[in-house]
Amino acid sequence: MHRAIRAIAQSTAILGGLVLTALIVLTCVSILGRTISTLAHAPFLETTVQGFATWLQQSGVGSVNGDFELLEAGVAFAIFAFLPICQLHGAHATVDVFTNFLPQRINRYLIAFWECVLAAVIVLITWRLFAGLQSKYAYGETTFLLQFPVWWAYAASFAAAIVASVVAVYCAIMRVSSALTGRGSTHAIGGSTQ
Repeated sequence: MHRAIRAIAQSTAILGGLVLTALIVLTCVSILGRTISTLAHAPFLETTVQGFATWLQQSGVGSVNGDFELLEAGVAFAIFAFLPICQLHGAHATVDVFTNFLPQRINRYLIAFWECVLAAVIVLITWRLFAGLQSKYAYGETTFLLQFPVWWAYAASFAAAIVASVVAVYCAIMRVSSALTGRGSTHAIGGSTQ
């Protein structure tokens, strides 16, 4: 079971990483195009090298149309895609200044409690994301510039959120088991063979 959970969490994270890399390239291309377009309209270039400035202006170089819409949809998916691996490895931000001095047994119970709370929150977010998906699909809402259906982004995020929910529930079960039995690590589940 653990291998399957780890494999699906890693696969989702890799997919999220690929999407995030594509978004970075898209953003760089858009910024470069916008900069070249601004340069082509600069009074200095228009007066000094008029032919080159005119050629740049007529080439159609500019920002990528709808880059913000694609960025918004892609980042939402990437966030949900990284949640499972983060959950599995216990990589969420923690403040353990006060709990470091507590006995390991108490720390196990605290970690199990917060793991259950986080699992419940992730499941709740997934449920509400599904409600949003249904709403966007029913109304046929589209983005302003590219006119692609908004529900596509919701569907991609929902698929990643389902994986996050499964991993979160699995991690919560493992943490509770570790707290009750006293076996297992108080750290990441992803690297162990529990």
